Amino acid sequence: MDVTDSGGLVSLIAPICVVVGIIGVLVPMVPGLLLCWAGVAAWSVFGGHGATGWTVGVAATVVLALGFVAKYLVPGRNLKRAGVSNLTLFLGGVGGIIGFFLIPVVGLVIGFVLAIFLVELARQSDRSRAWQSTKHALKAAGLSMLIELATALIIAAIWVAGVLVG
Repeated sequence: MDVTDSGGLVSLIAPICVVVGIIGVLVPMVPGLLLCWAGVAAWSVFGGHGATGWTVGVAATVVLALGFVAKYLVPGRNLKRAGVSNLTLFLGGVGGIIGFFLIPVVGLVIGFVLAIFLVELARQSDRSRAWQSTKHALKAAGLSMLIELATALIIAAIWVAGVLVG
């Protein structure tokens, strides 16, 4: 392969971005979904695949947009029903970031859970209700991650279909 050939270079980089993006959905602090989409978009625009490339790029972009909307609306709606505030989630995120730096590998999860529990305990003054709110927040975070993973896998499937057709 000639590395001065942009189509060949993009054909090498795109699958790497897609695979790393899918893995990045599961790894905190890596923009997995955007990386997956960027690999497909680069393949679509710079790969020289004509109408197939543009169709794949548009389809991947539509799926990305729908995934982003679902990622925030679906878990958010469930949290509102459970009575968990946006401030609680924000402070949980801050706690997760602090935990990430204090305890390598597992600190993000521990910091997130601990911060949400403490905020809800201060807000509700009842351990049982605070723990229920924390469980709702964890379910919402897990659902958000599953939606993001499904979106990345759909984008990858669209790209693979485009590669096979093109």
